Amino acid sequence: MPPRINIPSVSRVLLITLGLQSLLSAAIRYRQWTANSEIVIPYLNLIPQLSPVYPWTFLTTTLVESNVFTFSIACLTLYHGGRYLERAWSSREFAKFLLVVALIPNTLCFATMVIFFTFTRDERWTLTSIGGTIPLQISFLVAFSQLVPAHTVTLFRGILSLRVPRFPLLYVGFVFLLSLTPMLTAASFLLSVYGLLTSWTYLRFYKPVFPDLMDPSTANQASSLRGDASETFAFAEFFPGPVRPFVAALSDQIFNILVAMRVCTPFSAAAARGGDGYHHHGGHHHGAHRGAGAPGSARAEAERRRALALKALDQRLHAATANAASRSTAAPTPSAAAASAPAATGPTVQTQPSAGGQKAMTTPAAATSAAPSGLLGETNYNPDGEGEGGRS
Repeated sequence: MPPRINIPSVSRVLLITLGLQSLLSAAIRYRQWTANSEIVIPYLNLIPQLSPVYPWTFLTTTLVESNVFTFSIACLTLYHGGRYLERAWSSREFAKFLLVVALIPNTLCFATMVIFFTFTRDERWTLTSIGGTIPLQISFLVAFSQLVPAHTVTLFRGILSLRVPRFPLLYVGFVFLLSLTPMLTAASFLLSVYGLLTSWTYLRFYKPVFPDLMDPSTANQASSLRGDASETFAFAEFFPGPVRPFVAALSDQIFNILVAMRVCTPFSAAAARGGDGYHHHGGHHHGAHRGAGAPGSARAEAERRRALALKALDQRLHAATANAASRSTAAPTPSAAAASAPAATGPTVQTQPSAGGQKAMTTPAAATSAAPSGLLGETNYNPDGEGEGGRS
């Protein structure tokens, strides 16, 4: 019986749509290909000069990839990241998140291209194709930074260790480098930046709080609480330590401006006690996050329990590995066991040899204890995260 691949509904629809639209785009490009022309598909991809008459392209263009390399990365991202987030959030919330992080970055990139054309009068800006899963990919990294902010990913046998919140900024830099090559366009870099800002803003201020993270006494407030005001999800956490204070000060000023424009509104005292969402902004947005996650709040309790559970799991794994290693080193060799055995007296009894069985049982344990050092990459939980050695 072949293994069954269990993919949640929204992730399954995304993968199917990505495959069909990318295949359709490739077929059209193949039929219309000429040596001296650049093919654009205004009814499938978002082209600023040609696509306003096809409004659905503001969404469909996100699930169209134009080459095998980006298509493969998109499939892996939607399969693994989509399954994880959809099961963590529910299909409905995951679909809402996808709608936000696909529509808003595409619209902002469209407006930016039009502005560049207005100032330069260069039609290449308005004929650039805006598309691809880049907004979804960086949005998934931002979501992981919210869900597992204290986890560390170790690559290349410990040579490189990075916390999860470092990956969104690295991804933006990687897309920027590729945008300097024919593989990606300048629109791809804009999509990565707008995707980072859009996904963080939505998760930080607008995403509804799940009732299962709430205390039963405050469960009736779930519909009124939104966002995540924990300090581990501050925008400055995406940046390295030396520049983090400057980013925090700049984000404070931007937040004050948005509050004055009534784009963002601080939470009420009841919502702040709920532990999730905004806090009362008293002039220092970054430092006030500590008040939003104060002990006794529902969010602080949920994060505390999650941290304790992860720490306990990590300790059990290390203890199991240490016990297996000690048993493998303490097990007697067959020759030693035979030498120390007392002389048999009386009638002999046939017994099965135990030395081979003992060796067969201890060898996998020793291999298991030695396996982590040879892996290419691994993850571990570090709740403090401040004294990172060799991490960026």
